[in-house]
Amino acid sequence: MRANKLTAEAAGVRAAAAEKFNLGKARALKPAFFARDPRRVARELLGKVLVRQEGRRLLAGRIVEAEAYLGAGDAAAHAAAGLTPRTRVIFGPPGRAYVYFIYGNHYCLNVSCMPEGKAGCVLIRALEPLAGLEEMARLRGIPPENLGKHLRPLTTGPGRLCEALGITRPRDNDKDVTSPASGLWIVDDGFRPQRVLITTRVGISKSPEQPLRYLIAGHGFVSGPKK
Repeated sequence: MRANKLTAEAAGVRAAAAEKFNLGKARALKPAFFARDPRRVARELLGKVLVRQEGRRLLAGRIVEAEAYLGAGDAAAHAAAGLTPRTRVIFGPPGRAYVYFIYGNHYCLNVSCMPEGKAGCVLIRALEPLAGLEEMARLRGIPPENLGKHLRPLTTGPGRLCEALGITRPRDNDKDVTSPASGLWIVDDGFRPQRVLITTRVGISKSPEQPLRYLIAGHGFVSGPKK
């Protein structure tokens, strides 16, 4: 079988995902949505959809896990270092993409929160892939015909989801995620989580005890071991 030909299983995965999302029925979030406490924003981002579009190419995933970072008083937040060329985005207008490179091998996507001049952001930790699954697989180095076997790892984790949507700091830092014109934005399609679970943040050494990680309870695409 040629590598660009989908198996019946992979085609079924793609069709099932497509039934869960219709961009035409979704609306972009407003800057006011993000001009609030990151804890509230992180919780309410659950169920929203992150969209990447270039021409006719559409990639989209539902946000199922996010972490709040509270600004200069949060030891784990980049804002704790103060206003620098690197952190200026999280001190700027709300609703901007703050992208940074970590561990020398992957990018992470945050969205700035709070009114301009006050720091705060939300880290997007995991998505449920909804549209453009074959392209996401290509960007992740996964053969499209193996989507059925590798669907969960496609966008589970902050580095993976950035790779799957082609998100990088040079390309996307400071983009307005409330505007479709940016090519990277967040929409509300009416989905509401039935239950939200709040835990401590993961993968950090400073202020690890704070309950600032929000996830859709029981969702199969949250990061960490599958339960």
